[in-house]
Amino acid sequence: MVSKKHNSTVLDKIKITSDIRSLDKEALKILANEVRDEMIKSVSQTGGHLGAGLGVVELTVALHYVFNTPYDRLIFDVGHQSYPHKILTGRRNKMKSLRQEKGLSGFTKRAESEYDPFGAAHASTSISAALGMAAAAELNNEDRRSIAVIGDGAMTAGMAYEAMNNAGSMKLPLIVILNDNDMSIAPPVGAMSAYLSKLISSSSYRSLREVASQVAKRLPRPLANTAKKAEEYARGIVTGGTLFEELGFYYIGPIDGHNLDHLIPILKNIRDKKEQGPVLVHVVTHKGHGYIPAEQSSDKFHGVSKFNIVTGTQKKNKNSPPSYTNIFADTLIKIAKKDKKIVAITAAMPSGTGLDKFEKIFPNRFFDVGIAEQHAVTFAAGLAAEGMKPFAAIYSTFLQRAYDQIVHDVAIQELPVRFAIDRAGLVGADGATHAGSFDIAYLANIPKMVLMAAADENELRRMIITAAAINDRPSAFRYPRGASIGLKLDSEVKPLTIGKGRIIKNGEKICILSFGARLYESIKAAEILSTENYNITIADARFCKPLDKQLIKKLISNHEILITIEEGVIGGFGSHVMQYITDNNLLLNNSKIQSIVFPDKFIDQATPESMYKMAKMDSISIVNKIKSLLK
Repeated sequence: MVSKKHNSTVLDKIKITSDIRSLDKEALKILANEVRDEMIKSVSQTGGHLGAGLGVVELTVALHYVFNTPYDRLIFDVGHQSYPHKILTGRRNKMKSLRQEKGLSGFTKRAESEYDPFGAAHASTSISAALGMAAAAELNNEDRRSIAVIGDGAMTAGMAYEAMNNAGSMKLPLIVILNDNDMSIAPPVGAMSAYLSKLISSSSYRSLREVASQVAKRLPRPLANTAKKAEEYARGIVTGGTLFEELGFYYIGPIDGHNLDHLIPILKNIRDKKEQGPVLVHVVTHKGHGYIPAEQSSDKFHGVSKFNIVTGTQKKNKNSPPSYTNIFADTLIKIAKKDKKIVAITAAMPSGTGLDKFEKIFPNRFFDVGIAEQHAVTFAAGLAAEGMKPFAAIYSTFLQRAYDQIVHDVAIQELPVRFAIDRAGLVGADGATHAGSFDIAYLANIPKMVLMAAADENELRRMIITAAAINDRPSAFRYPRGASIGLKLDSEVKPLTIGKGRIIKNGEKICILSFGARLYESIKAAEILSTENYNITIADARFCKPLDKQLIKKLISNHEILITIEEGVIGGFGSHVMQYITDNNLLLNNSKIQSIVFPDKFIDQATPESMYKMAKMDSISIVNKIKSLLK
């Protein structure tokens, strides 16, 4: 349940973060409860990432209370946990617009507020950014703090450790808050743990440690080494900080992240620390804290649709067709039952990619490698090198992170890794950071890559079967987020002939050649134009690489206007079609060719339908495009 209402409305008095710093301890606790209530109320109306934010309410209050934000830079990794921060930094009244068109972003965003010094949405960037800001502060002779708040999941990514390794050698006053809400690197041990952490963060302890260090230096080397090891071992037992200390960080923790009485004095000690060098504060929190439905949920309400506050019941669209994600998972399971060499890989997104269903049936053939897309791809390459048939299911926007591995570790070696590219195209509420805009362009230029895009659920099933049979080179198939078209599933699924498209409807004069999920909007456009006596040809390319050259040659020679359409940026399918046509002098004097691609800008969050209108890829925009070419 939502926490009890309070007579005092402390939150109403908070306009900027300096208002927080005027509160006493009891008022801070009331403020935390009110922020939690406000957050639950807001997200119940908009949907969003709830659980992570619920877990960091007290931590966020404490950070804004202790540090001089926005002058001190507070950087949230990913940004799922930034909703309490938004409420406390002048955006409370805009929370009802969260993740909606022209509303607040679901992540931190520089253009949105001076309190968001760095934009986020992908994991594991915060420490690198904060270190850069700390370096800038030193160069500018500014006495400002840089604080990165990163979750234990994001800490699994290599980039986080690259940044920490660099920070340890630079000796800058960087503060990293490790928000441990799942892995529990080390559990809190109550009041004693809090006392020891407070002691370790204090200047008196550090002074004592320095004295001990100087004494040890004057001891014979064997004794000095023994003393050093004993001290490190003792602190490791108490705090679990050995790993971080090896990276050059001063480790403090674990601390109860829901106890302001523990958090505030420790953060103050760190703020006032005079010695140079990075500090890591290990804070243990509970995802979904303070809201019973979230606490009892298996995913702790990580990502939710609109929901009933009292019961926590989420509002779902009834009677909608199965999602493309589920179509992928069900099909992969079906063929994996017949082929024991098929294995599935995800990078921390088992439910998002549908592979949690695969895991239940084939636990030994499923691999979740954590937030580590680079590793995921090369790991898949290793599996393929040994004769396995890996399917790496990764969102388009996250696959960007592994481009070098796709080229160097997979493609050059012609290893048959199969890339299942989920969330291809515009994705709605998560906005530009999660849009699958670039994969066609960045994959289609790789030699020997087979690149497919599904127009509907039956086509997706065929492409999965096709990819499973490709054993001499890498392949990829892309599909959108959300519900499929709603077609009846074919009883028999046959593989595609590689590099061959299909004609959906024969017409004359005008042709639309679609690659991927805009096919049905193209069909709608043709139906609209048919009322004006235009008979349009519609074709589904299926493949961007290899191109169906025979089909393209036929279409360009038999039509005055050829339009390509794809859910991606310039440089993708349309560019490859045009390259083929111009290289072979296929463009006749009276013919025209145009490509409909995403505009050269990032499209902010809205409904997918609105975003495609902005991109001019809805049926009406396609009609208008055709009419403009007919003039």
